[in-house]
Amino acid sequence: MIVELVPSRPEHRRALEDFLRDWNALRVARRGVLVDSLDHPAVLAWSDRELTGVATYVIDGDECELLTLHTATRLMGIGSALLTTVQDIARDAGCRRLWVVTTNDNVEALRFYQRRGFRLVLIRAGAVDRSRKRLKPEIPKTGAYDIPLRDELELEMTLTRDEPTG
Repeated sequence: MIVELVPSRPEHRRALEDFLRDWNALRVARRGVLVDSLDHPAVLAWSDRELTGVATYVIDGDECELLTLHTATRLMGIGSALLTTVQDIARDAGCRRLWVVTTNDNVEALRFYQRRGFRLVLIRAGAVDRSRKRLKPEIPKTGAYDIPLRDELELEMTLTRDEPTG
């Protein structure tokens, strides 16, 4: 499968919105705040004119949050390519830290991020329960593998600039 990664443009809005809606990721509750994913830059993965992956991100000073990362197919390298692109964008913007919030049930994301150099730095016990009550009632009570969906887990990685060679 040949995949092309591109920054989102206005003409992608409908496809991006549909894709994020399918993942229940149009609005992201994390850190006690509800964020509209469409209000932030995105990198899109296209294959044969089909949107196969999306990463949205937020650059704030010297930090970059990976707000969403979803792919239509797993284990094809699309998620890794999207992550690498966001890392490069963040470095070019002068960011020193890349962070992401996931939930306690998302064992696949924990595997994915830790294998790519992220470290678990914070657990917000009960944060998902609070978000469900105050911000986003459509958050299910049970997540992947029938695990009760309760907590936020924050992971981070330090971004360093490669030293020039030669």
